[in-house]
Amino acid sequence: MRRAKSGLKKAGIAAVTAIVMAAAIAGCGKSGGEEKQVVIYSNADDEAVEAMKKTLDTNGYEGKYLFQTFGTSELGGKLLAEGKNIEADMVTMSSFYLDSSQEKNSMFKPLDFEYQTLAECPDFYAPITSQEGTILVNTEMLREKGLEAPTCLKDFTKPEYADLVSVTDVKSSSTAWLLIQALISEYGEDGAKEVLRGIYKNAGPHVESSGSAPLKKVRAGEVALGFGLRQQAVADKKSGLPVDFVDPPEGNFSLTESVAVVDKGDKTNDMAMKMAECIVKNGRSELIQYYPNPVYEAKQPTRRMYPDILRHFPKS
Repeated sequence: MRRAKSGLKKAGIAAVTAIVMAAAIAGCGKSGGEEKQVVIYSNADDEAVEAMKKTLDTNGYEGKYLFQTFGTSELGGKLLAEGKNIEADMVTMSSFYLDSSQEKNSMFKPLDFEYQTLAECPDFYAPITSQEGTILVNTEMLREKGLEAPTCLKDFTKPEYADLVSVTDVKSSSTAWLLIQALISEYGEDGAKEVLRGIYKNAGPHVESSGSAPLKKVRAGEVALGFGLRQQAVADKKSGLPVDFVDPPEGNFSLTESVAVVDKGDKTNDMAMKMAECIVKNGRSELIQYYPNPVYEAKQPTRRMYPDILRHFPKS
């Protein structure tokens, strides 16, 4: 009888243990005991990330998502290599990478909410920011060295600017693509290669992998000149830093970063679509403080912080 009782006791313990383990497993990844947290991958700058988090938190999604940031090339590589097997449920990313990833992997769901963009875009993503490049200058450093500010991108190749220029590596950052677009548009492909070689030569050790690095170096006085995002230079100048900008005659080319929802079939996290809609419909008033380029109808900034003429590189 003792053996039978012992067996029953063990069986009871095993059953309770199984129930507890099942409950624990079911609870993993849930927020507040409800939905599974949405995993968000993003290449966005700090300002955009904070704006998106604030939008989600103030609209009832606080604690219901995990936000992870990557460099543009790193996240682009993950999208292309992993496709639908990527951990993320939702992605905010440079739109041209989303186009390439969808073409290769058919990995994003059509968005199921309405939105009116100024420019036509596919049904599987909606833009959240538009960014344009410009020439960055440290006014104090130029004055100390007795140098004039450049008037165009080609001026970056002048010998007097040697080791005083910071730009991003086109293999690492979408910011560099804004520079390349302007050079190709103005000088053609062969001419752009020649100018770019001269720019990289003058940049020397200041060819960066991060799109925000040139501005940080200009801001700190490590270099006198850089190429970076215009809205960040506008903000620095407004705050009283010795940072200014020169809109190049080659053009202020722009690109968009957009939000997309990963299609994982019956494992798709439905809350990801709701969060994407929340960011698109409720986040613009916050994002426009840092990224003033208009992307949606009836969502224009109150002040003209963007160039008079925004240029877009034609799709091939």
